[in-house]
Amino acid sequence: MAENYYDELAAYYKLMYVDWEKSVHRQASALDKILKEYGIDHSASVLDAACGIGTQCLGLAELGYAVTASDLSAEEVNLAKIEAQNRRVKIDFQVADMRAVWQTYQKQFDVVCALDNAIPHLLSDEEILQAFSQFYSCTRPGGVCLISVRDYSQVERAPLKVYPRTVHRGKTSQWVLCDVWEFSGPCYEMTTYVIEDKGGANAQTRIIRGGKYYCIELPTLQSLLLRAGFTQVTILTEEFFQPLLVARKV
Repeated sequence: MAENYYDELAAYYKLMYVDWEKSVHRQASALDKILKEYGIDHSASVLDAACGIGTQCLGLAELGYAVTASDLSAEEVNLAKIEAQNRRVKIDFQVADMRAVWQTYQKQFDVVCALDNAIPHLLSDEEILQAFSQFYSCTRPGGVCLISVRDYSQVERAPLKVYPRTVHRGKTSQWVLCDVWEFSGPCYEMTTYVIEDKGGANAQTRIIRGGKYYCIELPTLQSLLLRAGFTQVTILTEEFFQPLLVARKV
């Protein structure tokens, strides 16, 4: 897992988005629409098993869902708590490993989710199946599990790749973010560069290392969800900002 990477990244996480606030509301609206299509309304309970700083769970809580949220990064959970307090929404936050959410909560929810490419931090099929089995235990009969990931079938696996992130201009400085991916077999390590340009010849750069990912593809994830016990696993490619797997528990 990559908790140390995210602990270091937490203070800069909003800068990863062109407009984080808009992303919170846009993603919640998209998820809400999908859940309604599966017969799940705002009275439902939701477990966000990889909440980060709250990008998905905050918006869902604002819509009225009863949200519980956890992440392995204590720093990100602390920031998510502050965001929830500022928005005056109630979310039960925990620091927890998504491979052990059933042991953590010992209860079931209408919706269990791990979004924004969280699952590929688990670096083997076996680890992912372990997490999906925990998600299955935490999902009520009739409920759904939502998993969103990059479509790694579309990613060029060159030894080194540079991916620009965002540019943010503040009152006294400009922030530039980019990632470098270094591949090794089916996995890669991501290093994030956070550059603060105050207008002089030299810029201050924070280098955050250790973001490890497994390039698991959508059909394999679908198969692992079925092995965990879910049924009717559907891959949605247009409804969310990245491919979304929706798995039903009967």
